[in-house]
Amino acid sequence: MTSVLFDTPGPRAKRRNLLYTLLFVVVFAAVAWWVFKALDDKNQLDWVKWKPFFTDSRAWSTYIWPGLENTLKAAAFAMVIALPLGAFFGIARLSDHLSVRLPSSVVIEFFRAIPVLLLMLFANEAYAKFTNVSTEDRPLYAVVTGLVLYNASVLAEVVRAGILALPRGQSEAAYAIGLRKGQTMRSILLPQSVTAMLPAIVSQLVVIVKDTALGGAMLTFSELLASVRPLSAAYGANTIACFTIVACIFVAINFALTTFASWLEKRLRRAKKSTGAVLPAAAVAGSQSAGAEF
Repeated sequence: MTSVLFDTPGPRAKRRNLLYTLLFVVVFAAVAWWVFKALDDKNQLDWVKWKPFFTDSRAWSTYIWPGLENTLKAAAFAMVIALPLGAFFGIARLSDHLSVRLPSSVVIEFFRAIPVLLLMLFANEAYAKFTNVSTEDRPLYAVVTGLVLYNASVLAEVVRAGILALPRGQSEAAYAIGLRKGQTMRSILLPQSVTAMLPAIVSQLVVIVKDTALGGAMLTFSELLASVRPLSAAYGANTIACFTIVACIFVAINFALTTFASWLEKRLRRAKKSTGAVLPAAAVAGSQSAGAEF
């Protein structure tokens, strides 16, 4: 069976695909065994190194949970601020007025070109020299500021690309019925482009969650990844186990985020398909007869 995008493989192609699959499975199994053997030789798989995470609640309440709380707090603040700010600059870059479009373009390109870690470091120094933010709160402020500046500029381009991807006929039809550009953007373009932009937006939100770890590496921000060092020291240098648990937590957070986004995208698509009103047969027949008499 042949479709527009895919040709059904023949006997030779099936054998080749089967061979590639078996080769991949063998290579993957060999690599997994090598990793397992290396960890076992270094005694990293001993139960004593993993036991605290399953039997000692202090490992979670004293080390992991405070770090996870700071990670979620910084990521939530950054998301709440970066999303509307990115939408604002993305729409402003589409403005017909040069006085609005040019500054927005400069801001977007400037902050998008600077690594987020440098933005955090600059923000930390700025808060130290020009504000009265306490030493305890300064790392959180610096991490959130760096994440907002960088990710808002990236989200602005996502918003701009999503709006420009819509057919020009959408705008032309809105202008033809007398809508102004602001009304067209708010009522027609943005609602349609949200569904198309959602995967890219969610990908950037995942980046925000992961980039909170940069604050722990350079700014002594006590986030989730930074809890590995004191946790490992408290339970006998079980670094591999600590990193594995922290990695699983990050995977769980980001998987929950992407799962929610997939559910929301499907719901939005269903809502768009069900917006048409269904007329009863009597009404349709009445309108047809009225049209014939006219």
